[in-house]
Amino acid sequence: MKRRALWSTALIAPLALYGCGSAAGPDSSEGGEEGTLVVWDWKSADATAESYIEQAKADFAEKHPDVEVEFVAQPFDQYYNLLGTAIQTGEGPDVMLFNGGGQLRDRTDALLPLEEYLAEDMERLAGWEAFSDGGHVYAAPVTLQGHPLYYNKALYEEAGLDPEAPAATWEEFLADCAQIEEATGADCFALGNKEGYGIQFFMSGLGPGILTPDEYDAWTAGDRDWTSPGVKKIFELWVEAETAGLNNDGVNSTAMFNDEFALFDAGDAAHVVGLMSDVGHWKEFGEFIGADNVGVMPAPLVGPEAAPVLPYDGGIGYGVAEWTADPALAADLVRSLTSTAALEAFYADAGAIASDTTIDASGSGPAAAAIVGQIPTGKPALHVALSAETLELMGRLSQQLLSGSVTVDDALAQLAESDGAA
Repeated sequence: MKRRALWSTALIAPLALYGCGSAAGPDSSEGGEEGTLVVWDWKSADATAESYIEQAKADFAEKHPDVEVEFVAQPFDQYYNLLGTAIQTGEGPDVMLFNGGGQLRDRTDALLPLEEYLAEDMERLAGWEAFSDGGHVYAAPVTLQGHPLYYNKALYEEAGLDPEAPAATWEEFLADCAQIEEATGADCFALGNKEGYGIQFFMSGLGPGILTPDEYDAWTAGDRDWTSPGVKKIFELWVEAETAGLNNDGVNSTAMFNDEFALFDAGDAAHVVGLMSDVGHWKEFGEFIGADNVGVMPAPLVGPEAAPVLPYDGGIGYGVAEWTADPALAADLVRSLTSTAALEAFYADAGAIASDTTIDASGSGPAAAAIVGQIPTGKPALHVALSAETLELMGRLSQQLLSGSVTVDDALAQLAESDGAA
């Protein structure tokens, strides 16, 4: 598979002008499909995604044998900055990968609506909402991404707890954590907030046990009240978990990817709010602590009227740049990237919970089966409803909350102003 080297920030401007996207797009002037489609993502360089990319390329090559597809794997920590520069110049990749939610919705001006090209795939794939805005679909979901609360059954058993009966309420949860710490020395939570991502996972992982169903639905629909008791409780628990010693040491200096998850892998923490797909997830955890020791539990009840659900959305998805020379051809590449065969390969090798509802994931162990079983009743994750700007602010404030340099009330006031909510 042909790949370019990773691009640095210093090189992005000249290279964006040098030849991607429409500049390198298919030449249809002679009536034939020729040229190159360029894809930017952060997955194609991963060994676990190799079979997925190869299968997608093979599917596309069968339909368009004279069109080359070139994947440019960008570093994730720089990805959206690099993409922003390409968008400003109006010259970049033909197809690009996005996280669902604010990262895509903040950039829809640079993307083509895809519903006319992907109509045949709408029923087969799930997770469209995270890639939609203003009545249009701007990317096709590859994975379903959610935030299950995982726990280590071996630590529960070592502490004399029933590993098949995790706590249902927050009070019971705190008691179990104290018993686990006393018996094993393990922390209650593995948590990394160096990048400011920890608060996002905390909100979406534990929020379903705090907000009422009506408040939850209003939040994800855009009707958010940052001053409500339920929302305030999420942030108060964020602080209380730290001050009560539930977390590992140095949360603000611990990277989520992948130091937080390494703590759970090593058995140094009993719980972690992880992911469903391809990193920090059931398959990775099972490789370290054993598949039978990976538990998935509902969020403990904090609010008595809460009804915990699995928080999930479309995870990652590919969209088409508005400057591409041949939109239909680029959209067909997106269809290949979401074909059943390609997504089956991604699931098999990376453990990704694929967006394709025809793929049977029930035979991958108890944790995967538990997650898949909750998808029909799941709801969108709380943090995915927020804009990229608000998420960035929330990350900074979450660090200040843990350091004690801002109060919960002050943080919520700033977030309400950023979000445009009351």
